[in-house]
Amino acid sequence: MDDAGRRLSLAGVPDPLRDVSALLDAAGAGSLDELPPDVAARFERLVQRRVRREPVSHLTGRRAFWMHDFIVTPDVLDPRPDTETLVEAALSAPFETVLDLGTGSGCILLSLLYERPRSRGTGTDISDDALAIARRNSDVVGVADRVIFLQSDWLADVTGMFDLIVSNPPYISTAEMADLSPEVLHEPRLALTPGGDGLDAYRTIARTAPPHLMPGGRLMVEIGAAQAEAVSGLLADVGLRNLRVIPDINGKSRVVSGEKPH
Repeated sequence: MDDAGRRLSLAGVPDPLRDVSALLDAAGAGSLDELPPDVAARFERLVQRRVRREPVSHLTGRRAFWMHDFIVTPDVLDPRPDTETLVEAALSAPFETVLDLGTGSGCILLSLLYERPRSRGTGTDISDDALAIARRNSDVVGVADRVIFLQSDWLADVTGMFDLIVSNPPYISTAEMADLSPEVLHEPRLALTPGGDGLDAYRTIARTAPPHLMPGGRLMVEIGAAQAEAVSGLLADVGLRNLRVIPDINGKSRVVSGEKPH
C-alpha cells in the first residue's frame, strides 16, 4: 500500500492516500492485510490507471453528488461539488416541470426530482451514450417513472413548456483548456468546451430556452467564475428579469438565474 501511495504521489496525484483507500475498496479488498492474488491484481491495475491520472470516479464507477452516488463513466462529465450550488438554488422556489439541458449523468435533474416528489422532468443531451448513463442513474435515484430523456442538440427537439430550465453547459474557453488538470482531460471534450470564448452554449440557450418557459418560470445556468457579467447580459438581452448571480461555497460566481416576465 505504501508503494502505491508513493507512485501516485510521484505522478502528481494531490491526495494519494485517499485515492489508495478508494482503489482498495474498488478492488474488493476487505481489509488492509495481505491481499488475495486476484484482489491484488485488480488493485494494481487500478493504481496503474490512476498513475496515468484517470479520475478516481472512472476507476470506481461512482461519484457522490447531492444525496446519491451516481454512476459515472468517461462518457459523462464528472459531477462536481460546485454544481450542487445550482441544485440548491433551483430548490429555493417551487416547480412542477423541469428541463435539464446537456444532462450528462443526470445528476442535476435527478437530484431535483428526488427533492420534489410531485415534479416531472426532461433531460436532453446530444450524446446517446451519456443518456444511457442518465437512464441508469434515474433507477439509482428512484425517479425513473417521472423523467424522460431525449437526444437533442440543446432545445432543437424539445417541445412543451417548463417551470424551470437548468443547465451546466460546456463553458471552458479554448485558451483555458491548456491549464486544466490531467484528470479533467479524461472527460468528454464536448462537455467541457464549446471552443472560442466559452460562451456559445449560453448564446444558444438564451436564444432558444425562453419560449419554453412558463410565465414566471426560471432559467438557471452554471457558469465559470469570470462569466457572470457576460451571461447575465445574454439573459437580459432576451427579456429575462430578476437576474441573480449566485456564489458557490468558495464565494466564486457559479450560477446565473433569470425569470420570464408574467
